[in-house]
Amino acid sequence: MRPRSLKVRFGPAGLHVFDRITGFNVLVDEIAVPREQWAVCPRYVSLALTNACDLDCPYCYAPKHPAALDVWRVIDWLDVLDGNGCLGVGFGGGEPTLYRELAVLCKYAAQRTGLAVTLTTHGHRLSDSLLASLSGNVHLLRVSMDGVGSVYEELRHRPFAALRNRLESLRAVARFGINYVVNRRTLSDLDAAIELAADAGAVEFLLLPEQATNTGGGIDNGTAEALRRWVSLYRGKVPLTVSEAGSEGLPICNPLGRENGLRAYAFISASGVLKRSSFDDGGVPINEHGLIGALDVLRAQYREE
Repeated sequence: MRPRSLKVRFGPAGLHVFDRITGFNVLVDEIAVPREQWAVCPRYVSLALTNACDLDCPYCYAPKHPAALDVWRVIDWLDVLDGNGCLGVGFGGGEPTLYRELAVLCKYAAQRTGLAVTLTTHGHRLSDSLLASLSGNVHLLRVSMDGVGSVYEELRHRPFAALRNRLESLRAVARFGINYVVNRRTLSDLDAAIELAADAGAVEFLLLPEQATNTGGGIDNGTAEALRRWVSLYRGKVPLTVSEAGSEGLPICNPLGRENGLRAYAFISASGVLKRSSFDDGGVPINEHGLIGALDVLRAQYREE
């Protein structure tokens, strides 16, 4: 029996009701929830199913050494997350469509747990058969689209027309959004990208100011300031969101401000290491003490309550 779409989470911010089908949230912050009833797990957890990717984007943060998560370990973690207050999981990579058991995991999470299922992909391997296997088992597809036309093709070395045509097939499968890395090359394409997202029926546009990696220095100050001006003037129909790592200086609304750090988010690498974010060098391997044990150790390292 498929779990209901509504899920309730208790935390320091109050009682949080979430509908994974529509993405609708209600926070009852008048309720003071006792600490012993706070959810143990973060609201949202991202899992890099594999480091493998068939693209080579210059600003990619994903490790280049081969690694992939065991499907049965992931299924166990999904049960733990679902039973301890997590609202949603995001499958990514690398490129998750290269992970052989992707459809199995999405189906399990959607039909055997109450977790919202998000999938982040470059979109070029979303064949009709794969989309059919994901239909009803993914609640939000996130498609990476950094720049449009020739800028996109220069950075991702794939035909932009192929991506644009694939976007037209997504609405029949799930709600979808656009992930957009913002740097000096992609900034000037923001208006065209948001127009395309609106025409294609995207439900959100996620801004990802480029983060520093071993191969790139991240967004420069001038581009960051120009992005802030662009956001302040934005009046489009597609809602904007921004990554927590790149939110500094941007106007954001966070009704769950009391639930930050590892109460809000965690990342599991393709090597099975729990981290505060995908950009962290450190982390805690998930070993025989399980996911909750690793979470306790990581919280202690960063002196989080």
